[in-house]
Amino acid sequence: MITDCRWSRWSSADRYGVSGETFEWWFRSRPLTQQYIWWHPIDHVASNWVEGVEGELPGSIHLAEESFGHLPAQQVAVQFRDPEEFFTPAAYRQARREGRITGAVCGRIGNGFDAERDEDGRVLGNRLMHLCRDTPWGSALRSNFHFGVDLVGKLTPQQMAETFTDEFGREVLRHCYNEFTFLSRFLPSLYAGEHRDTIPVPEPW
Repeated sequence: MITDCRWSRWSSADRYGVSGETFEWWFRSRPLTQQYIWWHPIDHVASNWVEGVEGELPGSIHLAEESFGHLPAQQVAVQFRDPEEFFTPAAYRQARREGRITGAVCGRIGNGFDAERDEDGRVLGNRLMHLCRDTPWGSALRSNFHFGVDLVGKLTPQQMAETFTDEFGREVLRHCYNEFTFLSRFLPSLYAGEHRDTIPVPEPW
């Protein structure tokens, strides 16, 4: 499933608006419950982080409780990974150099805070890939979700369809669009405030 939204009205030429860098920084900042609720005041319930290194995303695990629209809230473990694990490394690096990708947040999603892992410690379940591309009119975000990746061969096609229903897909789409729209409304000011000692902050007047 892919969600594709033009999620910013700020120009990518304005580094204090929404951009691939600010998007990646938001995840690196490890938002806890209060910030997580700012991110989606309706669906987000609680947030905590384990493992990894503070300030670095790959290796970190986000323990999140959230609902998707009117569906019951659930607990998930999102293990963030190096994007090169999800793409051909040389092609990914070239896309970054050429500005076709300006921000990337990729991970593995498991059900529950004690999600199943493989022998190498990788969370099993689903995949997510958020990719940003800065443009003259703002930053475009494309979110990709691949559900049931690690369930192939464990569940029959009918069981997969019953687990990941059309309703679930629609609610994830709605949730994703809404949470990143909410985020775009406050992220530029938050980023500017947190970096005001290293970047100039333009005054509105």
